[in-house]
Amino acid sequence: MLTRSTGAVAARGAHPRGAFTATLVFVGAILAGSALGAAEPAVGAALGGWVDRVVLALVALLFFELRLDGPGALRRGPRTVLLVIGINFLLVPVVAATLTLLLPDTAVRLGVLVYCLAPCTDWFLGFTRMAHGDTALGAALLPIQMTLQLALYPVWIALATGGGFGATLGEIGPTLLSWFVLPAGVGLAARLLVRVAVPAPWGARVRAGAGALVPAVIAALIVCLFAAHVGTILAHPAPFAWVLLVVFLFFVSTYLIGEGLGRLVRLRFREQALLAMTTSARNAPLMLAITTIALPSQPLVDAAIVLGMLVEFPHLTALTHLLRRREAARPSVAHAVSA
Repeated sequence: MLTRSTGAVAARGAHPRGAFTATLVFVGAILAGSALGAAEPAVGAALGGWVDRVVLALVALLFFELRLDGPGALRRGPRTVLLVIGINFLLVPVVAATLTLLLPDTAVRLGVLVYCLAPCTDWFLGFTRMAHGDTALGAALLPIQMTLQLALYPVWIALATGGGFGATLGEIGPTLLSWFVLPAGVGLAARLLVRVAVPAPWGARVRAGAGALVPAVIAALIVCLFAAHVGTILAHPAPFAWVLLVVFLFFVSTYLIGEGLGRLVRLRFREQALLAMTTSARNAPLMLAITTIALPSQPLVDAAIVLGMLVEFPHLTALTHLLRRREAARPSVAHAVSA
């Protein structure tokens, strides 16, 4: 049985065509922002002044969409839960730290690390549904993974930059509290208000509409960032070719790790599909928003996070097709899912 919020997630790109559209939108945003910043530096500087406001809107929208449904599903899938948490928060950091050693630039390396270390808490559920994975268990995992990645963010930044945890938390902690907790609280309060005060059919439409706005807000943020910092980015073209390669290798590695461990513990198809999606998809929008606030004036870091998304959507789309073909090759499993 699907959670009530799955439809809203699916609206954000669950269908492969939606994923390709989102990828094209992000590419267009990069090109538009870069062109504006290069041709009109004054316009780029003005757009850079809008970054904070767009980030606030993005954080509020993301938390408005945060799903808290289906905690009972955790009890019926303990092996999958342990595998997801273990891979995302123990093995993925090792893989990401190893692969980013290939990157020649420290700031780009930090951006790719931030991108890789945060598991997705939104659109992966739509892809899981498309692949006939266990969406109820996936929805139950969302608050757990959100809490862990937010709690670990200062730790990862301290380790990646070589600073002490206390010093890093002292530097970015107040900023995150003032610029992140407030819009997050607004988003959660708005979601609760809609759930309590708005009839269910209309509430679903409101949530779906908010979900449809998220890619547009991300695109607006990308335009502002690239317009403001295109000069710096164009001065460092080589590192970003490496970003695409490293992110691609990261996705291949996480898929193989999940596939191997899932088979080792004999997960069912629906659990394996969920594992594949949640260990592949990354929480780039939230990490972009947090990093823009916590580490201001770091255009190479921001650009590396954005470029990761350009690889992620085609990867998730291909993974969806792979899982559907595997399911079709197993008639008994496909029949059990459809039943």
